Amino acid sequence: MKGLPHTTEISRQLPKAAIYRKFDVAPAQQAHFDADVSKMMFANIISANTLPAIKEGKTVQGIFVLDIQLKRRDYDPKNITMLSRLIPQKMVFVLQYGGHAQMAIYHDKLHCGEWMNADEIGLPLEGLTLDEVWDNIVKSIGNIIVEGERTLSEQIAEDDRQRKILCQIEALERKARAERQPRRKMELFNMIQNLKTQI
Repeated sequence: MKGLPHTTEISRQLPKAAIYRKFDVAPAQQAHFDADVSKMMFANIISANTLPAIKEGKTVQGIFVLDIQLKRRDYDPKNITMLSRLIPQKMVFVLQYGGHAQMAIYHDKLHCGEWMNADEIGLPLEGLTLDEVWDNIVKSIGNIIVEGERTLSEQIAEDDRQRKILCQIEALERKARAERQPRRKMELFNMIQNLKTQI
């Protein structure tokens, strides 16, 4: 699974209790996390030591792959976001449930890939430095296409902005369809047209 070289394997358990103690996680958050997560293990580390062909980056010195066994497939993404914020490392999460797996990664926000058979999960290692490898993993999992001269973070922000505008347009279109007054219908139409110019 994941298609990573054996040199990257570390197989180190990450007990939930240790995280709760170290980061002083509130009991309510612990219960919420326990409802989703069964167990966790650091499966791999991608670094200049484990993959000598890839150089250390300016901001990324290592990327951990964390296998997470879930208790349910419809987990709360906030639990994975919390984990990524508590542990100050670059991490790729491989979330597993019932023979299926989904990859997730936190970069500005949580990005989740598609669910697939666990043995089909593959992690791309593209780039000469760990900075490049990290960016390419984020793009792959988040299905992000960086346009023009934008940075990855700029593209994520732009994609989010456009997503919000599209949601606003959908909401206004629903209102316009239900509106009976011609004047108000025209106002809504003009608002929709104005938003479309911002996409």
